[in-house]
Amino acid sequence: MVDVLLVLLAVLPPLLLLVYYYSRIPTTISLMRLLLFFALGAISGFIALYLELVFETVVQWVVNWRIIQRSLFGVVLRQLIEVGPIEEGCKLVTVIALTKYFQHRYRLRSSTVFLFCLAVSLGFTAEENWVYLFHGFQGIPSVVERLISTPVHAMFSAPWGYALAMLVNASIYSSRHNGRVSQAWLNSVICHALVNVLSIGGRYSFPWSLLSYGLFPFLLWMFLRLEKYLQKLQGQDPRTLISGLTSKQHLWREFLMLLTLMLGGNAIFVLFTLTRNLSVLNRLQLFDIDVALFVLSRLSLSLILGLSAWAIYRYLRRLASRRRYF
Repeated sequence: MVDVLLVLLAVLPPLLLLVYYYSRIPTTISLMRLLLFFALGAISGFIALYLELVFETVVQWVVNWRIIQRSLFGVVLRQLIEVGPIEEGCKLVTVIALTKYFQHRYRLRSSTVFLFCLAVSLGFTAEENWVYLFHGFQGIPSVVERLISTPVHAMFSAPWGYALAMLVNASIYSSRHNGRVSQAWLNSVICHALVNVLSIGGRYSFPWSLLSYGLFPFLLWMFLRLEKYLQKLQGQDPRTLISGLTSKQHLWREFLMLLTLMLGGNAIFVLFTLTRNLSVLNRLQLFDIDVALFVLSRLSLSLILGLSAWAIYRYLRRLASRRRYF
């Protein structure tokens, strides 16, 4: 029964997110066929895991790879030359194969190819969730972490997914077009590596522990970027947040946008840490006055950060909308 529950916790969140994007993107591809792409994404996740194990075994013969990974430099190196390239490469190959197969049978829309990318990435997420929950399950904190990370692989792959989508009616295998996809893929690899490094920043001593405060703002920025790509593919005008007639105005609004991401991202981070702290307490401790005051203070802080971010966001939206009338 526990195993079935873990499978559901691993698969249902990315599956529901896929259904959500399927409802937003007009396509002739049926939902059942899209579930096949989801399954292929999970298979690509197992392939990536196998390739990573092979990579680490081979490299261990040359250098003491396990010792190198104990330092922050080693962690960054592993993410850049192993995890990011292998995982983003497996997803990219899967989506290209699907696009090539269906391009000979249907006239694919650009948004449909982007949906392929999302389906494969979310299937990859389901496989990763399964691995983490079955082999590193630590109760509620593990479940919360996996729920929060549900859209992350889709956000990683959005740049090369968009690049492929824009080339659906052209030869995506020409050298010029391959260059565009390659640049977007490299962008995804770097973002993938950066998120993984930021997520473990709290394990290290000061000042490296401060890296963890950059995780959720960066994730929020990647989510906004994914939505921007989707709006472009659907012929919608992406929401403008940074405008200005002079370089000084433009720079000021860039700063405000960065501040919005920092405030909004860390509002989520406060809730995340609060959930992890409460999960280790027993039921009686939850009714303790000190715990109640702590929860109230954390919720208040998160609310203040979130409302501040929302106020600045609305301010930037008003400034951008006014500019259209000049």
